[in-house]
Amino acid sequence: MADDLWVRVNRDMAAGNTQAAIATVRLHLKLRPNDCEALNLLGTLLQAAGEHEQSLHHLARLVSAAPGVMAYRNTLANGLFSAGRIAEAITQWELISQMEPSYMLAWLSLAVAYVQVDDTTKAIEAGRRAHALEPTAPGTSANLAFALARAGQLDEAVGITQAGVAANPGELKLHSSLLMLMNYLPIEPGELAKAHNNFGLMVERVAGRSSMDGGTLRDTAAKKPDPARPIRIGILSSDLRDHSVGFFVEPLLLHDASVAAIEVFSTATPSNTDAMTARIRTAVQAWHACAAMSDGAIAKLIRERNIDVLLELGGHSEGNRLGVVARKPAPLIVNAIGYPHSTGMSAMDWRLVDSITDPVGSEALNSERLLRLDPCFLCYTPPSDAPEPAMPSDGSPITFGSFNNAAKIGSQTVEMWAALLKHVPESRLLLKSQTLSDSAGRNWIIEQFRKAGIEASRLELVAYSKSKEEHLRLYQRVHVALDTVPYNGTTTTCEAMWMGVPVVCVRGHRHASRVSASLVSAVGHAEWIAKDAQAFVTIAASLAADAKALTTLRATLRSHMQQSPLVDAAAYSKRFHAAIRKCWGEWCGRRAVQE
Repeated sequence: MADDLWVRVNRDMAAGNTQAAIATVRLHLKLRPNDCEALNLLGTLLQAAGEHEQSLHHLARLVSAAPGVMAYRNTLANGLFSAGRIAEAITQWELISQMEPSYMLAWLSLAVAYVQVDDTTKAIEAGRRAHALEPTAPGTSANLAFALARAGQLDEAVGITQAGVAANPGELKLHSSLLMLMNYLPIEPGELAKAHNNFGLMVERVAGRSSMDGGTLRDTAAKKPDPARPIRIGILSSDLRDHSVGFFVEPLLLHDASVAAIEVFSTATPSNTDAMTARIRTAVQAWHACAAMSDGAIAKLIRERNIDVLLELGGHSEGNRLGVVARKPAPLIVNAIGYPHSTGMSAMDWRLVDSITDPVGSEALNSERLLRLDPCFLCYTPPSDAPEPAMPSDGSPITFGSFNNAAKIGSQTVEMWAALLKHVPESRLLLKSQTLSDSAGRNWIIEQFRKAGIEASRLELVAYSKSKEEHLRLYQRVHVALDTVPYNGTTTTCEAMWMGVPVVCVRGHRHASRVSASLVSAVGHAEWIAKDAQAFVTIAASLAADAKALTTLRATLRSHMQQSPLVDAAAYSKRFHAAIRKCWGEWCGRRAVQE
């Protein structure tokens, strides 16, 4: 493939113009229809644009023409995976691993793909093969750790990722993966804060010696310091779709368009079928599909759109674009909703919290300034198709339940829940998590409870529901919901209460372990908050023993939520936009003094 084609395509992609890049390659192929490298590039670009059928059409032709070229087959597998045809993608990667066992990229991808079909045993095996082939490559550490974490092996996942970060100190994504994993572990707040601050220092070092994508990392946008004019707000996220973050974003969009304009910079793969994406798109002034764009190109676009305040919703979670934040594309950047800790980045100005999640005195644990939005930093959008709350059938055993991600069920949680089950004889524990469809994940949970003295017969493990309605209906079998420590539930806590089920939680020592305390307090039930594990057992057991109180809660809790700050979107929006306006005014004041 001609070098000038690469130059033109790279130029188009750097500018965020995927369609122009596709047109450039199509024109090239009209002149050179047998250029396999160009055809491979076309397939990759079409994937990035979400044009999956077109991509697969060209890539299938390419593999038929050159079946022995592993790179082409690998691109086809990537395309199948992106299109949701996971089993077919796995078949292609398995063929590659058989034809050329040293082709690392196939093992690397299988480490993720096998997880998607609930086979973490194979995923871990594939991850280890990739890691053995290239032990210092950031991707092999990240994907092996991903598979290990899904199987419940968090300690090894953290160890693998730490080694990967040590070998690749400038890899932002890998470092973020490590920090995300650390939130699940019982780490002291100061130690966790230090780990995040080290990330921030690493970003600063990179900024000092490198210009990425042709622009400096800290190229602060110049803005007119006018505190009274309408504010241009940008939202940077990969989760404005059928995702937990989406349930808490919609209230932010209830704004006066004459006071603030909101634009979305979505880094999710484009979808025409996601209902939540469709709703959010209709509520904002502009939607920019940025999945295929580099961090530098996104930062440039944000500057060009004259964004005053950028809301970054991912933190160190999967799919984040903190490389955009590092370039400081807006005068003010606020981290909100999607990550339970400080990012550690000096480019992040504010962090949205409340006085329960981050009480006075928490400032030292954060690199950002704390923007406390009391009484709760979140506002929940309940599902419109939820079934009516109902009690478990008469005569059924006391059933405690948790529908949290099974990765949150660590040793502290197991010990606390096991103590409760022992305290309430004949009670059962219903756990629901997608990862429980995998035998390795199920066996890990069962073994942890066995070690804690709870037999498997007292556990019921559920993986999938056919629909959201079916998922919520399962709460009709739960008497009392149990929260996880040290990483609380968020959407799950809200869903349980919406279904009339009380949620017992522990008020911990850092944001991630205080979210449920904030949520239940906002609904008016601070009595469900325990100070420690022993109090947790007492509160949960007392609730379970009071059938009359449970029946009353089942009938009234939803209406109480509807009247509470937790679901009052209009009031929340006013508080939020007033807080953002105050931050903007403060920035304008500082800027005016500087000028």
